[in-house]
Amino acid sequence: MSKPNEPAPLKDMSLPTMAAMAAKLRRAGLRPTKQRVAIACLLLDGRHRHVTADSLTTEIADSGMRVAGGTVYNTLNQFTDAGLLRRVTVHNEYSLFDTNTEHHHHFYEAAHDRLIDIPSNEVILTRLPQAPDSHEISAVDVVIHIQQK
Repeated sequence: MSKPNEPAPLKDMSLPTMAAMAAKLRRAGLRPTKQRVAIACLLLDGRHRHVTADSLTTEIADSGMRVAGGTVYNTLNQFTDAGLLRRVTVHNEYSLFDTNTEHHHHFYEAAHDRLIDIPSNEVILTRLPQAPDSHEISAVDVVIHIQQK
């Protein structure tokens, strides 16, 4: 039995839940393969959370399913491209994936490799640089790096 804040194991997923996720993937323009539906059932259950490809691969393995790490990473990117997830780059090429696609910002705590949501109205930017010619600013994402005192 899963805890209230954890996703149900894949073996406990009902056919209606899997069918609903398959429909959600189709609406997003993705073919609902068995692996995509299983990953969607783990990730897109309405909870707001942050995952890495490695943490999701572990979660999938713990659920009893076998999916290659590369497949998990590719699926995360496909879900992001389809607007189902949001990529948060915290440094260089290292990213976490956020199930909350609404506009908001983050604290990043490197010691625990975790993101903490900041509501968008709590970050106030009074001045932005002008975008280069023939461009416009489409979004501003703030990641504030934090550490324990």
